[in-house]
Amino acid sequence: MSEDKTTETLGDALPREMARVRDEVMPPYMAIGPVGAWALAGMRRDLDRAARAMAAGDVAGMVAALNELRGWKV
Repeated sequence: MSEDKTTETLGDALPREMARVRDEVMPPYMAIGPVGAWALAGMRRDLDRAARAMAAGDVAGMVAALNELRGWKV
């Protein structure tokens, strides 16, 4: 049995999760028009928080943003 010892770093996980939300989660909400506006506003808020945390090097903010973004589903 081989064990996968690959560890995903915060620096890898957060941009990947940001891209997932932008590329996979947001488009279906955009397609439903005004009905999806509230959710889109929340996603944009969370993406902005993630970007600010990354730019500031705020590790705690990055972890919080990652957890918020992981909560968005299609």
